[in-house]
Amino acid sequence: MKHVLPDLPYAVDALEPHIDQRTMKLHHDMHHASYVKALNKALEEAPELQSQTAEWLLMNLNEVPEAIRTAVRNNAGGHVNHGMFWRSMDASGGGFPSGPLLAAIDRDFSGYENFKAEFEKAGTKLFGSGWAWLVVDKRGNDKLQILATSGHDNPLSSGYHPLLLNDVWEHAYYLKHENRRPEYLKNWWAITNWPEVEQRYQQFQQQEPAQSSKTPPPKIDADLKQALHETAQEQIHEVMTKREASKLVVKEKSVTSGKSHSVNGKSG
Repeated sequence: MKHVLPDLPYAVDALEPHIDQRTMKLHHDMHHASYVKALNKALEEAPELQSQTAEWLLMNLNEVPEAIRTAVRNNAGGHVNHGMFWRSMDASGGGFPSGPLLAAIDRDFSGYENFKAEFEKAGTKLFGSGWAWLVVDKRGNDKLQILATSGHDNPLSSGYHPLLLNDVWEHAYYLKHENRRPEYLKNWWAITNWPEVEQRYQQFQQQEPAQSSKTPPPKIDADLKQALHETAQEQIHEVMTKREASKLVVKEKSVTSGKSHSVNGKSG
């Protein structure tokens, strides 16, 4: 299976004036396309992985041969990140999150405005090129977190569930905003596709029961161990009792035999 460049989900000029047409065309047709091409090239060295999705590759980098692991990490990341980035924006975007996602944002960031400020700060402070993310921590607490990753690193590789991302590579904003990254980050909320982000959060929540049901209740294991222990003790006790009984029988026979020899000796 060859990885393919997805079409933009809107016209190339649809996000004007927030993202200009020329930036969108270069970003999609040149940059994103180059990551897809490089990913397919790297996977020529590992035919057994060519049927896997780019997301699977990022979540299972240890399964990728070391000789091509860096190339796969960089280019699968570039491919997945950009595909998610295009869908995170919409010409009719903006507004606010709602429902369970908004409740989680209020819980973990003490309000939507605080969340936006922290997200912009993460993108601004990132040295060099990379991405700002809103993710769910899947490692037990399901808490929302803001991350910043360098290059095209994707949180999937570290056990997180991505919800929202913004590209802070210079090619994403430089033609319009030049070196004013904070300005770009602040203006970006006008085109954020919150229904898409809410759908990603809903998908995560629907996965959770299936994941947790795979873990057997620990009480069953403890009861089973106790039962096995008690059964073993009973079996040991039974064996020891039989051995003691056997020794008594042998001893009694020995005593009886000795008495018999003594009687026979006197008769002679």
